[in-house]
Amino acid sequence: MNAPGGPAGERPLGETAVEARGASAFDRVVLITGAGSGIGAALARQIAAPRIGLMLHSRGADAESRKRLEAVAARCVELGATCATVHGDLAERGAPEHIVHSALAKFGALDQLVANAGHAQRQTLASLDSDTLAESFASMPGAFAALVRRAAAALETSSCARVVAVSSFVAHRYRADAPFAATAAAKAALESLVKTAAAELAPHGITVNCVAPGYTRKDRGPAPENAAIWTHAEQATPLSRVADPADVAALIAFLLSDAARHITGQVIHVDGGLTLG
Repeated sequence: MNAPGGPAGERPLGETAVEARGASAFDRVVLITGAGSGIGAALARQIAAPRIGLMLHSRGADAESRKRLEAVAARCVELGATCATVHGDLAERGAPEHIVHSALAKFGALDQLVANAGHAQRQTLASLDSDTLAESFASMPGAFAALVRRAAAALETSSCARVVAVSSFVAHRYRADAPFAATAAAKAALESLVKTAAAELAPHGITVNCVAPGYTRKDRGPAPENAAIWTHAEQATPLSRVADPADVAALIAFLLSDAARHITGQVIHVDGGLTLG
């Protein structure tokens, strides 16, 4: 779970004395899980700006994962943000709490949390084993609950507190030819926890919402061997296109903004009409 560069595996970029500056140096501090690629990376680049503190997380601690996350952080620094990075498998006990602790240790505050890390695994109910189901629940709804519990005290002191979780269309669209047994169950549980968190945190002025993307492209585009799958995805989507990560990131950025201050407890689909029927 830990990585070189500090006792907890986090590495600061763009600011070597964040602690000394204090939380007043930032208009908001945002923690994004799964920020090394896809939607998380697109969101980090979109909201990066001067006086924004970003704690960027990725699951893998291997050289390639580390390189991708550092590249995202470097771009955010170019855009004026102050960044730190942390690695950890959210399915591991204590990892979500460690990631929030890292953000608080680096920035002295935490205003917004985006629980983006997750995965979609094609699997039928007939082939589903208990270990796979347990891992899906640990890494998605379990991690979300742990992140929110650890971050709650800090969020309660913020004037712009927001929590956004990323779900998936698979929790709303069931097809025998496209089974996602474990992922669909985990994402459905995640959405339920979002509503519970929204109800419990509303008295503190904290909004909690969920974004449910449809088929969304990867950063590097579809691999040639998966071309048929992406063609099918386009055909299945009423708008006849697969989303770019930036399409989903734009909605999350809105939910983090002051313009969305009266929206909470919602699951908002950004899927090109995929779940219409």
